[in-house]
Amino acid sequence: MRLLGLDLGEKAIGVAVSDLMGWTAQGLTTIWRSGLKQDLANLNRLVREYEAEGFVVGLPRRTDGSYGPESDKVIEFGEELKREFGLPVEYWDERFSTVSAERILLEGDLSRAKRRRVIDKVAAAIILQAYLDHKGKN
Repeated sequence: MRLLGLDLGEKAIGVAVSDLMGWTAQGLTTIWRSGLKQDLANLNRLVREYEAEGFVVGLPRRTDGSYGPESDKVIEFGEELKREFGLPVEYWDERFSTVSAERILLEGDLSRAKRRRVIDKVAAAIILQAYLDHKGKN
C-alpha cells in the first residue's frame, strides 16, 4: 500500500511517497501553494501517478505536546483531502521534522538556496518514515 506523506506549510507542501511495501519513504516534490483548488489538483496528479491509497499528514504540536491554531489548519486540510479523494488520512506528530531535515541537509553541505528548495520534501519524508517505522513495529 503506497502512501503520500505531507508536510503542510503556509507557502509550500512537502510531499513524500512510500514504497509499495510501506517500508521506506522518499522525498518526492514540493508543491508551492496557490489556493486550495490548485493544491488539491496538484495532489490529485500525484495520487493517480503513484496510485496512493492514503495520506500521512504532519500535525504540528507545541513542544509541550499541545495543539495550536496551526494544528486546526492542518486538520481542516486533512478533511478536504478525505472529501476530495475518499482516502484515509492519518496524522503524525511533526515536531522537529523540519529541524531534522535542516540538519540532514547541512550535513550534506547543500547551499542555503538548495536547502530552501528541498527542505519541505525532506521533512515530509521524515514524517512519513517515522509513521512507517511505527506501523512496522505494531
